[in-house]
Amino acid sequence: MADQIAYCDEVACAKANCNPVVCRGEGIASNQLIFERSSRAIPGGVNSSIRAFKSVGGNPYIVSRAEGAKVFDVEGHEYIDLVQSYGAIILGHAHPKVVEAIRSAAGDGTSYGAPTTREMKLAEAISERVPSCERVRFMNSGTEATSTAVRLARGTTGRKRIVTFHGNFHGATDALLAAGGSGIATLGLPGTAGVPEEAVANTWVLPYNVVPQLDHDVAAVFVEPVAANMGVVSPAPGFLEGLRRECDRVGALLVFDEVISGFRLGLGGAQAKFDVRPDLTCFGKVIGGGLPIGAVGGRQDVMENLTPLGTVFHAGTLAGNPLATAAGLATLQQLGQGEYIELLARARHLSALLRDACASVGVRAQFPVVGTLVGMYFGDAMTEAPTNFEEAKSTDEKLYAQIFHALLAAGVALPPGAYEALFVGLAHNDAVMDELAHRISLALGSLQR
Repeated sequence: MADQIAYCDEVACAKANCNPVVCRGEGIASNQLIFERSSRAIPGGVNSSIRAFKSVGGNPYIVSRAEGAKVFDVEGHEYIDLVQSYGAIILGHAHPKVVEAIRSAAGDGTSYGAPTTREMKLAEAISERVPSCERVRFMNSGTEATSTAVRLARGTTGRKRIVTFHGNFHGATDALLAAGGSGIATLGLPGTAGVPEEAVANTWVLPYNVVPQLDHDVAAVFVEPVAANMGVVSPAPGFLEGLRRECDRVGALLVFDEVISGFRLGLGGAQAKFDVRPDLTCFGKVIGGGLPIGAVGGRQDVMENLTPLGTVFHAGTLAGNPLATAAGLATLQQLGQGEYIELLARARHLSALLRDACASVGVRAQFPVVGTLVGMYFGDAMTEAPTNFEEAKSTDEKLYAQIFHALLAAGVALPPGAYEALFVGLAHNDAVMDELAHRISLALGSLQR
C-alpha cells in the first residue's frame, strides 16, 4: 500500500485538483488511503480520539478545507457542518475578519515569548463582557485552563478536595478525569488508564442537577453550567444558585467550565444567562477564533495568587500566542446582541428540523435547546429531555450511528459520538438551513427505506 500513497511530483503532475498526498500523478484523493497513512504515523490515525469514528463505525472523512457553514473532504464531498470544531467556530469557517486578523498577526511574527498588546486587548474584551472575570490569564487549551484552575483553587484555599459531576467533562486533567463509584457522594476512581488512584483520591463525583452538602475540606466545585458533554442538559432551577450558596457556606470556590458555553450562549456566557457569578471561569474554543487557546478568569484576589504575584505557579511558552489572541479578538468584535438573537433562532430552527424529520419516519428523539446549544437523544427510552447523566445514557447509540451515517451520506456532518452538542453559527443562513432541511429529509427517508 505504501507505493499507493507516495508523494507525487507536484510540478510534473498536470492533473486538475491534484492532491500530492495520495496522487502519484493520477489526481486521485481518498479518505481511506489518507486515514491508513495517518494510522502509520499517528496512534489511531487521529489526534483526538472521537475523530476515529469508533463510536459510530467506519473511517473518518479527511477535511481538506472549510468555508462558511460547510466543510469539504479530500474527495471533494461537501458537508453542512454541525460540528463547527466542537463549538470553536461561531462566525463560520474562514471568516474574512478572522482570516485577515491572523494574516496580519502572522506577518509580525508567530511567537515571541514576551508580552503583547493583543493578549492585553483580548483579556480586556473578556473582562468587559464577563464581569466575574476581573483578571484573565491565557494558556493554550481548555484542558490547560481547568488544570490551572484546579491548582489555583487548591493554592488559594489550602484545601485538596475537588467536586465534579457525572457527565461533565473538563478536559484531560488528571484530577478531573475521575469516574464516580457507587453511592450518592463518592470519592472518584480513575476514569482512564494512566491516571493513578492518588491523582483522583481527592475528587468527588456527584450527580448533576443535585445540590450537594459540602464540607470544609472542599477547595472548589467544578461544573459545566450547561452540561454539553452528555448531549445538552440544562441546569435544573436552583441548581447553580444552590452551588453558589454551598460554596459560600464552606468557603470553597465555585468554578464554571465555560469552555463550550463561554461566548457561545451569549456575551456573558452561561453565568449571565442564569445570573450566577462564579469565582473562576475556564474558557476556550470561541475566544481563540478557531486557534488553540484557553483562559482562566476570575476574582482579582483569587487570580493574583498566580505567579508572579502569588505562589501558585503558571507559565507557558505559547500562552497568549499572538495569532490566537488576534483571531479571538476579531471574533468577539463581531458578536453583539443582534448576532446572539440570530444564533438563538438558528438553534431552535435546527431542533425543529430534526424533531419533525424524526417524527415523520417514526423515530423517537429529543432535541433540547439551551440558548444556542442543541442536544440530541434517540430511542424509545427518550420520552423527554434528560436531566442528568444516567438519563442521558439511555440514548440509543446504535440508532445514532445509523442516523449519523445516513446524514453523512446526504452531506450533513454530525459529531461522531452520541453525547455531543450540535452547533450552528452565523454562517448557517436561511439558504443553508433550507438545504439542511432537504438533506435531513432525504437522509431519514433513506434510513426508513
